Amino acid sequence: MANNIEISMLLDLYGETLTAKQRDYLNYYYNDDLSLSEIAENEGITRQGVRDAVKRAETLLYDMESKLGFSKRQADLQKGLNDIIRCAEDINEYNLSHGLSREINDVTVKIKSIALSLTE
Repeated sequence: MANNIEISMLLDLYGETLTAKQRDYLNYYYNDDLSLSEIAENEGITRQGVRDAVKRAETLLYDMESKLGFSKRQADLQKGLNDIIRCAEDINEYNLSHGLSREINDVTVKIKSIALSLTE
């Protein structure tokens, strides 16, 4: 299952570098959950032909990620934004329990709002 999600994410990032057929086969296989046999039947080729195309496309996606690292960078940014949100919430909680400062409250709300907008 994790591999399916990983391939789908890589396909979103690097799919345009593949041929149309490779993109289609990966979409059918990973996103539409079709079997190799179903794809082969729909496309009028052999099951082995579909398997080979899927494996080649997967290799290309992994190669692109190893060279460019966009997926890892995106995951690192998401983790950092989540940490920022959590810290802003902690500061706000402390502020509420130790003598409310409107300025601190306003700034933590703004920090959290900015971080949330960047996660979308």
